[in-house]
Amino acid sequence: MILTDTLPVASSKGRLISLWILSGLLAVAFIAAGGGKLAGTAVMVDLFAKVGLGQWFRYFTGLLEVVGGIGLLFPRYAFYAAILLAIVMVGAVVAHVTVLGGSPAPAFMLLVLSGIIAFLRKPQTSPAKDQG
Repeated sequence: MILTDTLPVASSKGRLISLWILSGLLAVAFIAAGGGKLAGTAVMVDLFAKVGLGQWFRYFTGLLEVVGGIGLLFPRYAFYAAILLAIVMVGAVVAHVTVLGGSPAPAFMLLVLSGIIAFLRKPQTSPAKDQG
């Protein structure tokens, strides 16, 4: 299989507009959340203290969220950014269920939305041409 730079699965105009709106909203959410972690807001410092991995993990997570959020805005990188953010949200759901308590619903929702974007932005493949 050969990867090509063709349009994503979302090729109809309405579907593509919806994908851009979803990507934009999700990008804003992740950039804001990651920015809060990087800025060291009191809530984030306390939250990551409960996680117990050290504050370096807050910076790492914040950086992943900001980079992933920005990546959602570039069609060439949106699939990879959405996969990255989905992985981060799996970690967030696990952290809420096992360590932090509280509802994992917001993190789960972001996981689902990231998965939708990844599915719709997955690179298109074309079958390899037979050389025979």
